[in-house]
Formats: sequence, C-alpha cells, structure tokens
Amino acid sequence: MPITAPTKTSEFAGFLKPNEAQAYFQEAQKQSIAQSLARKVPLGINGEEIPVVTSKPTAGWVSEGGQKPATSGSLGLKSMKPHKIAAIAVVSAEVVRANPGNYINILRSDIAEAFAIAFDAAALHGVDTPFGQYVAQTTKAVGLGTAAQADGGVYGDVNAALKLLVDDKKKLTGWAFDDTTEPTFNAATDLNGRPLFVDATYEDTSLSGGRLLRRQALYSEGIARDEIVGFAGNWAQAIWGVVGGISYDVSTEATVTINGQLTSLWEHNLVAIRAEAEYGWMINDVESFVKITEPENP
Repeated sequence: MPITAPTKTSEFAGFLKPNEAQAYFQEAQKQSIAQSLARKVPLGINGEEIPVVTSKPTAGWVSEGGQKPATSGSLGLKSMKPHKIAAIAVVSAEVVRANPGNYINILRSDIAEAFAIAFDAAALHGVDTPFGQYVAQTTKAVGLGTAAQADGGVYGDVNAALKLLVDDKKKLTGWAFDDTTEPTFNAATDLNGRPLFVDATYEDTSLSGGRLLRRQALYSEGIARDEIVGFAGNWAQAIWGVVGGISYDVSTEATVTINGQLTSLWEHNLVAIRAEAEYGWMINDVESFVKITEPENP
C-alpha cells in the first residue's frame, strides 16, 4: 500500500481566501449640517416658486360702532432652482467582483458624504456655489473668545451673537460649529457657573450636538473656513430641496477622464460608478445669520 504524504495547509493557499469582514475602520459618514438645520421642502425638476411675506396685516382697537381700520399684507415670490452635483468613482473589476468589506455599499455612503461636504461648502461659504446666496454673506460677525472673563468669556461671545440678531429684529433658532470648537465650549460656563453647552443624549445622528442658550447646536467637521468657525441664526430663513435623491449608474465600457487622460474602462478592466443628484438652496434673508469667527478676526 503506497504511503501518502500528509496534506499541508499551504497547498490550499490558492483556494483559501481571507474572510471578508466589515469595514471596521470606516468612520461615521458626515451629514450636511446646512440640511440638518434648514427646512426641507419639495422640489420639482423645474424648481419651485416660494411665497415670501413682505409685510404683515396690523390690527387696532376700535370703539363700539366705530370704523374698523383697513390693513393689508403682501407676499412676494422667490425662485429655488435645482442644480446638479455629480461624481464618478472608478475601481478595478476584480474589486467589484470580490466586493471586499461590502465595497459597493461603502462607496454609496462615501459618495453621499462627498455630496454633503460639497453642499455645505456651497450653502454656508459660497465655495463653487450655483445657488447665489450663502450664509457667510451676512455682515454680522462675532469673534469667539474675545469677551473678557468679567463679561462672561465665551458666554459673552455667544450672547453677543444673540444680541446682534435681536437688535435687528431677527431670531436665533440654532448654531452650527466646526468640531474644533468643541474643547472651547466644554470648558465654558454661564454667569452662574453652569456648563454653557448641554449635551443632547437623545439624538441619533452622525452630527454631535446639544443645546446652547436653549437652542439646538451642532458640531461638524469642515465648517471652519478662513476665519469662520461657526454660524448662528434663524435657520427657518433657509430652505433646501432635492429632486428624487441620489441616482447611480454603473458602466464597464465608457471612456472616463482619469488624471486628465481619457481612459477606456473596457481596455483596463475597470468599473465606473456615476452618482448624480439635484439640489436646491435658498436663503430669504442672509442678515438673519451671524458668522462666528476666530478671536483674531472678530
């Protein structure tokens, strides 16, 4: 009877593949902070005409049988048009077939994050914006960390932002801060020594937040740009909409520009995933907002 050498595990190396695990190191996806604070409205492919109150009716006291005062209110219309945003991700066909770590689902999530980052940059700072209006156009600004401790320190700064708005007959409904400001607020107290920023433990969102001066406040990366580290204001004065959500197309035969050169997907065994969406954004009154800036640039 022939003697058979024991089978070695190494002989199966070509057949045994590493297990495909979850993307354990994938960070939480960023949501749009502008979309989280502003109101979402229905948006059709041709845009929307938004009615805006330009004056309100008034009332007055009258005596019995006296003439009632005549009054009128007026409305205007503003247009919100959808604008397209797109991205193309190219990957090898082998990666798509193997789909390690559920690659396609990760890619969809990453593209949604890329759209959120681009939307915030346009809506808040006017970066490559197709919308025309953006929050940073406001002329109101307060420097974070400029108030003396005797005046309340950081509490005095945020209260100064509130005062700028109420003095202009505006409202403050919410705050948006870059996450780099979180340590500043963690150490801040009000005039009675109580924590200024109160964590919200009930919210299920990738945007961390809480309440500041009894208003909703959110932290997010990427809010800071130039000297601006946050915004405060009446977010009811801003609206946004999307036409049908994000759509995806997959191609293995198209020609795609990669690093400035046209590349045949078929010749290089590549797969391209194209994502598109149409967003609208409109601000009724940019002066309903305050820029929160670094101390050097109040």
